[in-house]
Amino acid sequence: MRYLALLTCILFCPAAAISADTAAWVVADSTTGTILQSGSPGKKLQIGSLTKIATAMVAIDWAEATKADLGQFATVPQSAMNLGAQAGVGFTTGDRATLRDLLYAALLQSDNAASETIADHVGRALDGSGVAGFVKQMNALAHEAGMKSTRFTNPHGLDDTKPYPYSTAEDLAKLTGYAMKHPGFRFFVSQKERRINYQTASGEESQYLLRNTNELLGVGGIDGVKTGQTNKAGGCLIISSAKTPISEQKGEQVLITPRRLTVVVLGSSDRFGVANGLMQKGWQLYDQWAAAGRPAKWKAPK
Repeated sequence: MRYLALLTCILFCPAAAISADTAAWVVADSTTGTILQSGSPGKKLQIGSLTKIATAMVAIDWAEATKADLGQFATVPQSAMNLGAQAGVGFTTGDRATLRDLLYAALLQSDNAASETIADHVGRALDGSGVAGFVKQMNALAHEAGMKSTRFTNPHGLDDTKPYPYSTAEDLAKLTGYAMKHPGFRFFVSQKERRINYQTASGEESQYLLRNTNELLGVGGIDGVKTGQTNKAGGCLIISSAKTPISEQKGEQVLITPRRLTVVVLGSSDRFGVANGLMQKGWQLYDQWAAAGRPAKWKAPK
């Protein structure tokens, strides 16, 4: 019933106002990174499972760079059991799943054990250092993406131990723009459901039906990307939406301009309502920005 009520509001209600408790937000053009509108974009905050976007991209980039098969199996390490009781598949130490299915579990249903397993496996493959080495690669990715106010301390986003991880709405828009350029990542986060297979520690075959926690997926052209929530972070959400590219004849050449928006919402009690409203407003701002010639520096009209 909650889903039906949400869908009805999305389809028929006016764009939601930004709730007073929303800590930070950004609407950005995904292609250029230009921020079309924002609130506290540079404020350092906890981001919960939005962290898993970086986790996924380090794994995907590693697989491409080394020609590693995402169909290879990874074993759930003991460290995954130190994360406390979390919603998800219910992996236990010694369970085995492919990296591909672990990515689905991490991105669709925010499975922390899956994220820890990816980090452990890829970190060992990189230099034998496991999770610690993998997190260094996450921070290296952040640096390369121009995320100047971000610190990753783990691959899952839990923030109950020091040093606390943090990022900003502006930095997360940069990370999402990078991730959504990768067709494999876009496919992962566009799936509403996915049935995965894994082997238990005792050798039995098991299945689990993952359900995407992004309630806006598939509504109004929204095709990703990730939810996040912890006590410190509050409700967090990143969504992305694309429209048909613009084709312009320039002499003998045809100029194709992609149209994709990223919306980042951090620390909100109404993350889905706020993000949906911002996306609707964002396309209006996009048209104004495009009409102005798509300037690199843009201040939205009041």
